[in-house]
Amino acid sequence: THMHTTVMMMATLTKALKPILGRQLGNPAKARHFIYTPPPAKYGGRHTVALIPGDGIGPELLNHVRELFRFSCVPVDFEVVHVNSSSTSEGDINNAIMAIRRNGVALKGNIETNHTMPPNHKSRNNLLRTSLDLYANVMHCQSLPGVQTRHKNIDIIIIRENTEGEYSSLEHESVSGVVESLKIITRNNSLRIADYAFRLAREKGRRRVTAVHKANIMKLGDGLFLQCCKEVASGYPDIEFDSMIVDNTTMQLVSKPQQFDVMLMPNLYGNVVSNVCAGLVGGPGLVPGANYGRDYAVFETATRNTGKSIANRNIANPTAMLLASCLMLDHLKIHDYANMIRGAILTTMNETRLHTADIGGQGTTSEVVQSIMRIIQSGGPLTTEI
Repeated sequence: THMHTTVMMMATLTKALKPILGRQLGNPAKARHFIYTPPPAKYGGRHTVALIPGDGIGPELLNHVRELFRFSCVPVDFEVVHVNSSSTSEGDINNAIMAIRRNGVALKGNIETNHTMPPNHKSRNNLLRTSLDLYANVMHCQSLPGVQTRHKNIDIIIIRENTEGEYSSLEHESVSGVVESLKIITRNNSLRIADYAFRLAREKGRRRVTAVHKANIMKLGDGLFLQCCKEVASGYPDIEFDSMIVDNTTMQLVSKPQQFDVMLMPNLYGNVVSNVCAGLVGGPGLVPGANYGRDYAVFETATRNTGKSIANRNIANPTAMLLASCLMLDHLKIHDYANMIRGAILTTMNETRLHTADIGGQGTTSEVVQSIMRIIQSGGPLTTEI
């Protein structure tokens, strides 16, 4: 069929395509020792994936992913699970967690966490990550061709511990007007994320890992995290290790981001730094993110904002969510389709120069998606200048 020929053509062309926003885990065959093998395809070679639309721009962006997958004949079926963020019951999020346990893989929009909810109301996103032990949040921040930014040649992998630290949801006000909020750092989880970072760095041929911390103030908590990073680093003599205090890190990032290679950090610093990095390469609409655990993987946009103010206006940049779906396809080992869609996204951005408002253009969400589909249908061209 025409579509099959297109996939084959794209597959041969992708050898020329450098690994921009490519497989975040390097060679999947080698990666098995530190990330689980995804569930095998079902009858007919199809995979079932949990789809959690979330709030804000999540539902419309995920509709575009489904539209693009149908158009490209991607062998993936979605099990849609809605989570009502304003509900105090945990029934919805438990259904979503159950669906991810069943399917092994999920693609999600961000679920809003409202500040006005009672203190015992836990963030649904956080609950999902901790329940499934998705301990590694991985984000590849890379300068994209065709996007005007202040800094060029950025290529940073950010690895964030995703299950503890400041997100432990252990707060109390035993004395009126005095709140204690516990930041939990454990040796086990710090060693685990450090080992993940160094293995990933080796898989991707990276030269240096930088641990980000505030051990000069939190001598025990961040001190333990830093000590664990040093211990793990000693087992990887081929990779340089250094550390940087978090406040200096943010200044260095906005001054000279090219100095960073792989960055490793606890939960809250990971959140702040990944948002800074996304801003450096063009904003939240461009960068995909992934959450990996031993048993499950969940893909989403790298910056976890709902984009509520631009929802349902057909102006959101679909790039980050579409690239997240490509990471998911790579994870499922459906590489031909991932490369085909990724190539078409980059061609739309770099050669067609069709940009949404967030990166200085006037294109709508659906116009960008239609352009991507036209490029797929025509069998090229593929952007190779990266």
